[in-house]
Amino acid sequence: MMAARFLRRALPVLRQARSYAEAVSGSPQMSFTFASPTQVFFKEASVKQVDVPTLTGAFGILPAHVPTLQVLRPGVVTVFGDDGSSAKYFVSSGSITVNADSSVQLLCEEAVALDQLDIAAAKANLEKAQSDLAATPVVISCVSLMEMNGQSVFPAPSRQCPEDSMLALYSG
Repeated sequence: MMAARFLRRALPVLRQARSYAEAVSGSPQMSFTFASPTQVFFKEASVKQVDVPTLTGAFGILPAHVPTLQVLRPGVVTVFGDDGSSAKYFVSSGSITVNADSSVQLLCEEAVALDQLDIAAAKANLEKAQSDLAATPVVISCVSLMEMNGQSVFPAPSRQCPEDSMLALYSG
């Protein structure tokens, strides 16, 4: 008797607490825009899925995805077309916005299709950057010594540059 009374009171509460998201009406479409300052890769294109690397982890975006705004980390963005094709792009950084209307905007600082990357050129650039970096501590040490001795690295326009400053070395 007591159990029946408890169930009568609990059932309406359980019915109210149980709810689901509404299904998307019609066929779900995702409008995808992907651009960098120098190139537009997709402009309101219909795609099936987009996989992106973000600071909070990589995730996939499908039509009717929950709206979100994320910051991209360097990595590979994969775009799956409606026809089953896929394209991969390397992105340096940027942001991705997923809107309630299933539109997605991916804006990045630098982007390049993976099939356009030249590994030999990338290795050559890496070696050059490492050799340039090896010479950097000397300049930093000279600047630090000058500042510790009270010398200005960038003197005021009205003053003459001291003979032993870095600017005199570069200009002379």
